Amino acid sequence: MSTVFVTGGSRGIGAAVVRALAQEYNVAFTYHSSEARARALEEELRGFGGVKAFFCDVSDPASVSAAERAVRERFGGADMLVNCAGVSSRGLLQDVTEEEWRRLFAVNCDGAFYVTKAFLPHMISKKKGSIVNVSSVWGVRGGAFEAAYSASKAALIGMTLALAKEVAPSGITVNALAPGAVATDMMKCYSPEELAALEEEIPLGRMATPEEIALAVRFLLTHGYITGQVLTVDGGFTA
Repeated sequence: MSTVFVTGGSRGIGAAVVRALAQEYNVAFTYHSSEARARALEEELRGFGGVKAFFCDVSDPASVSAAERAVRERFGGADMLVNCAGVSSRGLLQDVTEEEWRRLFAVNCDGAFYVTKAFLPHMISKKKGSIVNVSSVWGVRGGAFEAAYSASKAALIGMTLALAKEVAPSGITVNALAPGAVATDMMKCYSPEELAALEEEIPLGRMATPEEIALAVRFLLTHGYITGQVLTVDGGFTA
């Protein structure tokens, strides 16, 4: 059975991805500060037999290397990868601190780099594999008061497009997913009034559910011929 490695899998979109894949694959997923949620998800999916949570700080290369070794020991390596771990920030660019800027890039972009670099050799050796990087609609078009977050997600898209060309000869697909507004904890930085105004801008009239984003992740992971693309899932927001 193939194994999928999902970062940030203890909650939100990541947890939905774990649930969507658990019936067909071994799923190794990471947590950082949400161990209780990770263990609860493990217990929820115990009947499938191949779901395991691992601690990992994706912004720390040593932590990523330790997680890769643990996954290799448990499952023999990962055949597919979903870089879902992410943090957000909202505010005027002039108010963003250097520490905040570095933290956004460390998790949203550097983390995907460290994880991909660690797991890619296994895929190359097998001449097959699939990588999905979860970016954001703000990485495609930019969001007011979210310049730092938008920049980190745009950088992730750039890495995706370049890597897709680099590893295609090895039979590996690499794509990015750009969700719009999704009903997760990350939206708590918006006031109820701001959320209502945002939903009014979405042609479908509502935010996406994590499960709807997970279906798109699964589609990109399993297609086999789509690579180097950015799939926007936003209810028509950018139409």
